[in-house]
Amino acid sequence: MADRVPLRRSLLLRLIATSILIVVCSTAATAWLAVQSTTRAFQQAQGQALTDDAAIYDALVGFAALHPTWDGVSELVADLSQRTGRQIVITTLEGRTPIAVSSPAADLPERESATLNPLNTDSLLSPNSASDRIDRRAVGPYRLTDQERADQKTMADRILTCLTRSGFDARAVEQPNGRQKVEITSPNYAGLDDAKEKEVIRQECGGPAGGARPVKPGEAADLGPDGYLDELMPTELRALDVLNRSSLACLSRQGIPAQKFYLRSPTERDISDMFPENQRVTAQNCVDSSYREQLRPYVAPPALLFVMSPGGISTTRFNLSRENLLRIAGVTALVLTITIAITALVAARLIRPLRALTEAAQDPSGGPARVGDRGEIGVLAAALNDLSERRERADAQRKDLVRDVAHELRTPLTNIRSWLEAAEDGLATPLSDPALTAALLNEALQLQHLIDDLQDLAAADAGRLRLHREPVRVADLLDQVVTAHGGNADAAAVTLATRTSGDPSLPADPVRLRQAVGNLVSNAVRYTPPGGRVTVHGRLVEDVVELEVSDTGTGIAAEDLPHVFDRFWRADRSRTRETGGSGLGLAIVKQIVDAHNGSVTVTSAPGRGTTFTMRFPTRAPAIR
Repeated sequence: MADRVPLRRSLLLRLIATSILIVVCSTAATAWLAVQSTTRAFQQAQGQALTDDAAIYDALVGFAALHPTWDGVSELVADLSQRTGRQIVITTLEGRTPIAVSSPAADLPERESATLNPLNTDSLLSPNSASDRIDRRAVGPYRLTDQERADQKTMADRILTCLTRSGFDARAVEQPNGRQKVEITSPNYAGLDDAKEKEVIRQECGGPAGGARPVKPGEAADLGPDGYLDELMPTELRALDVLNRSSLACLSRQGIPAQKFYLRSPTERDISDMFPENQRVTAQNCVDSSYREQLRPYVAPPALLFVMSPGGISTTRFNLSRENLLRIAGVTALVLTITIAITALVAARLIRPLRALTEAAQDPSGGPARVGDRGEIGVLAAALNDLSERRERADAQRKDLVRDVAHELRTPLTNIRSWLEAAEDGLATPLSDPALTAALLNEALQLQHLIDDLQDLAAADAGRLRLHREPVRVADLLDQVVTAHGGNADAAAVTLATRTSGDPSLPADPVRLRQAVGNLVSNAVRYTPPGGRVTVHGRLVEDVVELEVSDTGTGIAAEDLPHVFDRFWRADRSRTRETGGSGLGLAIVKQIVDAHNGSVTVTSAPGRGTTFTMRFPTRAPAIR
């Protein structure tokens, strides 16, 4: 941290002292005019644009949910563009081939506005999405026939008549697949959930008029005078039977017994009471994926949506009156003129230390900058001197990186080359020698691991480390990591254990999160002597999920702790393939944690072990 500059020598103070009166008064006038003229227009335009974009997204997702292809969507796109004044373009995922365009478009923005997929919707933009992010309008084979719709309407009218005689206000709402749902709208019964609402209907209307009884596979709905409104119709039963068979096949492939498994309704697919806790996630994934596959032939394929202002500009635009524009321009020009004049007077005093600083920066010897100014310019000179030192350190790290990469590549490449030359000369036969094949594979895996690490870091540096967030249950994640590294721990005679406080979960990329935890566990096992212990602990602290990896290993010296996340940095300078990896594992951990808007810290004491703690927010960042 640079030394603080005395207030009387501050360059900022000197500039303010000469220009504050004119600049403040003029800026206040400009700001007042700008705020008064633009705030209302901006708020109205921005609010309308957000509303229009959400309406466009929902309408197009609804079209995709009801049609197996995008044929005919151009008419809807043209209508939406005319109503909202926005330019709309729909393209394929691959190659961005246009599907529908509201008007001749300029170059598309680099990033799409949204992805149109009724089987995986954006819940913030689509009010018709269920908790599983499947659009409720995507009903596919569950759509009722005309006769079944008429039967449903007849039963709904009978229940409405009954409720009206009992003094209730009620209405019948048609669901996306044509099924009728009776809702009580009386003020005293507002807010009832479905189960309580059905119980009221059953009590008032008697018998099964509004309720439902268990439906056996293949059983047709009873459409008599006392018919059940919630019974599945024949069309739904046939489709549900297909879904059950597909789900059972998936469960069988996963090795999960399903003697009690049977879905009673396509809209109620929660199967948590049918399986043990350790099988629920996999089983639920089987059901959801089977449901999506069943609907896929009936919905349009995923596509990219681009919503822009007229002319291809992706930001919201608004216009000011001519009078306001002239007033703002005039005051701004006056402020600019006065500020330039004052700055020119001050420049003469600034130029001398700046020239000295420039000469020092251009000095090929790289010596320290010497300036007489003891204000901000002097602080800047000190900062440049520090920058020069850091540049030297960075250059040394670059050389170390090249040396380390060459070292990591040389040994496996030399071994692979030697074995291949031996095979070429007939001295070895890889296909008939399992040990030789395993050795070659191990060397290739060493190379692949180093290349993968470098590729991950390069992607993070370029801002391309993309995350595919989904709800991740911490206990399952830690069990997977411990299982994956259990063999290495056993080979090193190290006890590897996991424990979870409560049942925390967080929105994260499960693959990247396992990679981060796995890197920490791998390091802990590597630096823990035989007989030691490595513990992985997950817990929820307020609104933060903490993942902690602690060991009883050799520990890290206090002076080395600030460098543990540097690339290719090692407290032990001796580099052997048996005692260390590529030196990139902790750097990758830091990048993955940062990408999740989290933080990672380390505490250690030589001879007592080391503890790495990763902290993640329990809520994903808002979509802007």
